[in-house]
Amino acid sequence: MPRDDFDVEKEGQVEIIGWLYQYYNEEPHDQVVNINGGPVKTDDIPAATQLFTPDWVVRYMVDNSLGKKYLEHYPDSPVKGKLKYLLPGDITPDQSDFDISRIQVMDNAMGSGHILAYAFDVLMTMYEDQGYAKREAANSIIQNNLFGLEIDRRAFQLSYFSLMMKLRRYDRQALNRSVMPNIHVFIAAPAVTEEFLHSLKASSEVIDEIQDIAAHFMDAKTLGSIIELPANYDYAGMRNALEPVATAQKISLFGNQQTAQQLLEIIATAETMTQRYDVVVTNPPYLNKMNSTLKKYVKKHYKDYSADLFSVFIWHNINMTKVNGYAGYMTPFVWMFIKSYEKLRTALLSNVKIDSLIQLEYSAFEEATVPINTFVLKNTKNDETGTYLRLSDFKGGMMIQAEKVQEAIADPGVKYLYRTNQTNFEKIPGGVIAYWASNTVLQDFQYPKIQHYALPRHGLATSNNAKFLRMWHEVCIQNSSVFDAEHHEKYKWVPMNKGGEYRKWYGNNLWIINYANDGLELKQYATKIYGNSTRTIQNTDFYFKESLTWSALTSGMFSVRKSGVGFVFGSGGYSAFVDYGNENYILGLLNSVVCRRLIGIVSPTLNFEVGHIKSIPVIIGRKEKVTTLVQKNVSISRTDWHSFENSWYFQMQVLLAHIAEHTVLVICHIHQRISKIRVTAKHPFKKLATWWHKIQNVPKKCQTFGLGGH
Repeated sequence: MPRDDFDVEKEGQVEIIGWLYQYYNEEPHDQVVNINGGPVKTDDIPAATQLFTPDWVVRYMVDNSLGKKYLEHYPDSPVKGKLKYLLPGDITPDQSDFDISRIQVMDNAMGSGHILAYAFDVLMTMYEDQGYAKREAANSIIQNNLFGLEIDRRAFQLSYFSLMMKLRRYDRQALNRSVMPNIHVFIAAPAVTEEFLHSLKASSEVIDEIQDIAAHFMDAKTLGSIIELPANYDYAGMRNALEPVATAQKISLFGNQQTAQQLLEIIATAETMTQRYDVVVTNPPYLNKMNSTLKKYVKKHYKDYSADLFSVFIWHNINMTKVNGYAGYMTPFVWMFIKSYEKLRTALLSNVKIDSLIQLEYSAFEEATVPINTFVLKNTKNDETGTYLRLSDFKGGMMIQAEKVQEAIADPGVKYLYRTNQTNFEKIPGGVIAYWASNTVLQDFQYPKIQHYALPRHGLATSNNAKFLRMWHEVCIQNSSVFDAEHHEKYKWVPMNKGGEYRKWYGNNLWIINYANDGLELKQYATKIYGNSTRTIQNTDFYFKESLTWSALTSGMFSVRKSGVGFVFGSGGYSAFVDYGNENYILGLLNSVVCRRLIGIVSPTLNFEVGHIKSIPVIIGRKEKVTTLVQKNVSISRTDWHSFENSWYFQMQVLLAHIAEHTVLVICHIHQRISKIRVTAKHPFKKLATWWHKIQNVPKKCQTFGLGGH
């Protein structure tokens, strides 16, 4: 841990708590996330999702939400100078009445309390600006301004500790007065028995509400803050009914007292959940391996945002804010680009404003296995311009990212700061949040797309690569159609496009798949695993046709190759089937620097899905010239691929191509015989030994090339 995180003079006390809890959870986190490939169990959710938020990210989120909210009322306040991470941008004046004690800030996945602790400090500067004494301000902040929710009791205890220490700094008697912050930990509802209900003195309506709220909290340890609750509960009536039982002197044999106490805790939590807040800021849980309870609930209540738990929180939290309120987040940045989150993007762009956003460098945040962004939404629909920082080019970790943010604040003219209106994103297919796209590039997307000329398609997933896939040289050549593509149905093993490394025009033909009897064994296996084969074996009508193929996931730039007849295509090697006469033109476009820029708009990740390719715009022009150049490129790439032994059409090493003709013939003859033995013999080394006497008369000249005597 950085030494400064322990320096109390540099406000390191909150960092100590957060980092200690992060590393306390590291071992169980690794066990849950990295070893267990199945859904995360309820008891493991805290370990799987607790992630400490770096200090500068916390400051950015709070400064640009809570800080901005205050500056809307007091734009010339000296508070502005203390908001170190306030990004340059418009601040809309708010002439309505303002009472600092009524500004409410919520973190509904508060962890160890880092965000709330910093919000306390910011609120303290605001109270002082309003003329409050520090002791009075500190008590008001704890009792009126800060709210939090958490599913993990130990994290809740740390948040409580952090906030009480903040209060104790300004009020030495605070711990003697039983002050309680407005933070809550979720507990599962107890069983509400008929005997317990009979012990309550309440109307039938209140009894019904107690039963209803208990039903909502049955799975509270799993669902936490995303529980959807009615807005019209009679909380006062329920408290009046439960408190006499909870505080009774006589202990009930049926556990009624404990049940009432637990229900009172649940009611306090529920009331906090159903309020609307001026500011909601959190680092939500990232989880897509949901257990059945969580998955079923999310599909029912948040269907359009169910790709990951963090996307549920994005939508849920902006709906927790008041009109013109702010919601701040730190999440994986995939929601900005990929199709799984398209409905979330559409909903956000239609209903709220992306006030500011910082996209971090791909691997800057080492504590997470996903690339991160942090952003602030405003619960308003308008055409104001948002502020965006693209830190993708700045490697070196979170400290470098923080430095670049500070540079952009000091000099808004830096090239990685963008100011754009989010209505521009509607011009891009899928509503991709490509804030760096120029007006010229945005206009390009008005042209017809590749989907008008080609059919990009997903391929199959074997569900068991070890069982169904081989490299082409691992099986007997007589059982493979690599040399007889037009009669593939006669063979057990057929070529398969499976993606592979960056390579343009032609190549990466390495894999074969067991597709005997029209893939019968493969389909039976998929049916056994999933109940039907169509879930993993898709678009079979396109198998064995000429296509353009690319790697779905890369570690670098996008590249496309021409594939002849006879190939199946897999989930790692998507394919596009182009209208006759346009295949070379489309291939040229996809391998061009123009496409590299366009695909960087629709998919700035390392993942290139079918939908991304469909959305690339096409302008048909100089078709004959483009076609000629593409054919030459394919021919050169094909010759290059066949010049190495990983090609099944390999004949001879390139370095031997310019020696004397009669020597070439001898060497080719020797290589062909050895290659034949290599791919056909059951005992290749034994057969090679018996054949050796046939090449003892090889010309001495061949020894120069390392063949004689080996």
